[in-house]
Amino acid sequence: MSKEEKSAYSQEELKEFEGIILKKLVSAKEELLSLKESLSKKNDSGTDFTASTSKLLEDGADTLERESQNQLAARQQKFIFNLENALIRIKNGTYGVCVDTGKLISKERLMAVPHTMHSIEAKLAKK
Repeated sequence: MSKEEKSAYSQEELKEFEGIILKKLVSAKEELLSLKESLSKKNDSGTDFTASTSKLLEDGADTLERESQNQLAARQQKFIFNLENALIRIKNGTYGVCVDTGKLISKERLMAVPHTMHSIEAKLAKK
């Protein structure tokens, strides 16, 4: 049976993917925590004795930075959610199978994007 005909990854391969996902999950959660701490410190105004014009410019820059960090945090939360879903797919036996084509996603793709649910072919067909 060739690799193309394989319909699922072996338990050993799934354990390898699970290890990769768990490492990424720990890292992603640490980064999210760091972003949240940074955002909560940004809300700390402290004492400021600057002139009103420069204060307005600083407030604008602070707001822009906060919005950017909020977007990063939201993206990170989505990434964590997708990684956790990938762990669920490993447990229920659907991990590594493209939701569009029903074919096995290449191991190389899963190594690069372990939470993906789409093969390269399916991803390119959507464009």
